[in-house]
Amino acid sequence: MSVLVTIRVSGDVAKFRQIMDNEPDRFSSIADVSKTSGAIHHRFGIGDGFVLVVDEWESAEAFQTFFKSPEIAQIMAESGAQGEPEITFAEAIESPDQF
Repeated sequence: MSVLVTIRVSGDVAKFRQIMDNEPDRFSSIADVSKTSGAIHHRFGIGDGFVLVVDEWESAEAFQTFFKSPEIAQIMAESGAQGEPEITFAEAIESPDQF
């Protein structure tokens, strides 16, 4: 049974966009590691002063192990993250309106 993971990180959205634009290979490399660690789906969203991550993972434990890596902490700091991220886990379920 997979889990949905949302991560909301306050910070400098312009700085986040800049690092994504300037270092796409770095993000691709992290994506490759996440896939081999148990990630199923991944998306970023940008809000007013925050970045939102919406993922699906094989398990909460797989995500937590991946998220503790020094590379994640480093890229978050470099991309303008401020404070601790708000992380939420929910059981992924099938529904008739799913697409």
